[in-house]
Amino acid sequence: MNRKQKRILLRVIVSAFLLITALVLTKIGVHEIISSSLCLCAFITVGYDVIIKAAWGIRNRNLIDENLLMTIASVGAVCLAEFFEAVAIMLFYQVGELFQSYAVNKSRKSIEKISNIRPDAARVIRDEKELTVSPEEVEIGEIIRVFAGEKIALDGEIIEGETFVNNSFLTGESIPVGAGVGDSVYAGSINMEGTVKVKVTAPFSKSSVAKILELTETSYENKSKSERFITKFARYYTPLVVVAALLIAIIPQFFINDGRGEWVRRALTFLVISCPCALLISVPLSFFGGVGSASSNGILIKGSGILEKLSKCDTVVFDKTGTLTKGEFAVTEIKAEKINERVLLAVCAAAESQSNHPIAKCIVKASNEDYKRFKVEMVREIVGKGVIAKVEKWQIAAGNIKLMEELGVTVPDTDKTVIYVTIDGKYAGFITVGDTVKGEANEAIELLKELDNEKIIMLTGDREENAKSVAESLLIDEYFSNLLPENKVSILENVIEKAEGSVAFVGDGINDAPVIARADVGFSMGNLGSDAAVETADVVITDDDLRKIPLSIKIAKRTTEIATQNIILAISVKILFLMLGIFGASGMAGAVFADVGIAVITILNAMRTLSKHE
Repeated sequence: MNRKQKRILLRVIVSAFLLITALVLTKIGVHEIISSSLCLCAFITVGYDVIIKAAWGIRNRNLIDENLLMTIASVGAVCLAEFFEAVAIMLFYQVGELFQSYAVNKSRKSIEKISNIRPDAARVIRDEKELTVSPEEVEIGEIIRVFAGEKIALDGEIIEGETFVNNSFLTGESIPVGAGVGDSVYAGSINMEGTVKVKVTAPFSKSSVAKILELTETSYENKSKSERFITKFARYYTPLVVVAALLIAIIPQFFINDGRGEWVRRALTFLVISCPCALLISVPLSFFGGVGSASSNGILIKGSGILEKLSKCDTVVFDKTGTLTKGEFAVTEIKAEKINERVLLAVCAAAESQSNHPIAKCIVKASNEDYKRFKVEMVREIVGKGVIAKVEKWQIAAGNIKLMEELGVTVPDTDKTVIYVTIDGKYAGFITVGDTVKGEANEAIELLKELDNEKIIMLTGDREENAKSVAESLLIDEYFSNLLPENKVSILENVIEKAEGSVAFVGDGINDAPVIARADVGFSMGNLGSDAAVETADVVITDDDLRKIPLSIKIAKRTTEIATQNIILAISVKILFLMLGIFGASGMAGAVFADVGIAVITILNAMRTLSKHE
């Protein structure tokens, strides 16, 4: 509990004690002046700041706000000698303020964690001397030293030392990951053990932490429709309420001879009931909590407006390469004829070992250095077809169907990307290579389909056979292949036109930026993706975990559901008690419940957005 909350709590306790004492004295027959004096002391103790704020509002021409409404109602009650009611109004209002302050502070904690990831300084090595400078002063290519327990100041690559790195502020994952020479590390991460030297690969302004901070600082500028509605509603609603209260106090005097005090009481009750605290506090707080909850899970959502759109998402469109798949070739199958599969892979890798082609490199990598036991000579690379080489005593040919046709070798037909291998002119088998699906992709798609009406579509520039293989393995509803970036945009526009709800697009590369921008909600994936993708994205997943796509939608749906509950509850109760108050069926106690009581209930409900999401 912070200092402000402690002060409010102390005043509430003192005021409540004075009020209870006054009530007891009244019951035992002590003179009314003493109990009234205690009530006035209680009223001033608990309500002086509200009256001061109302006075400042009048001075600054901001006449209509909740402080003025509460001041008019409570001071009016004092003027009518209803001291207990006056204290009760202020007392319960401050209890509501206390709950509000606690809820807002709790919501801010996750956002403050993000703000705290900014490194204060960097230890840069210049001219064999170690200098402590601002991260902004360090240039690309310079070497920084990071001790155990310190934040890594800039994005870079470890060139000396080994450690474990805590990326929780960046990715939401609390388990440290091992990092050694050649591994990339990111600004804002914490070096858990050991001293490492890092070669800087990006200036601070382009670092992961700088991007996160910028996204966090601007995330609340984009308000939801619900919040904009509440702001506009309060602008017109509050003046109308004050006018209505005046009419209730004055007009009945001309027609009903019930005495001036009764209708003034009803007008004051009407004012207290009308105070829109529950709406003004709980709805923004709901979205604030939702955005904060997402950020604590490594999901940066650019404002509550995006959160609201995401809650209506019923179609998710994925880019394939680098998003659903790893974006790099790997050996997926080995089919050998009259030869051991391991030997087939090794001799093929030996023949491919001098090639720089990506497929050749992945075959060499898959052989785990087995190929080095074979002597290779007379390598001839045939562009667009494959290689022919002498490996030990054998003549090895490894390549595509065109090379096999040129050599006159009959091979089995397949719609996959394969490297056929011949040994001494005879077919020996083939090696299938492909872009491998990410480990969590299946689970992510399953989680999306568990949400209401989630349709999954995949777009890719890859060939039909590769796209089909990935789509079938992930049980994707629909896919489109052989696409250029402009084709992706036009297809996405057709999807948006047909969809009942909003459409999300998930991508990671610079070529995805136009599609991300066109989607109702654009996602950028993986270590903050490319600059262009992050710039245009509405939601940034700070790591490469696809399961955070369904998690973000789940958080969004829960947040808007809670905000809607608060709107319906607050307005319904207000309307009911307003009617009761006008006809004299509800006194000041009911008014306090309709205002502060409902505000507390909706605030507590809004705090549910901060609960842990699995």
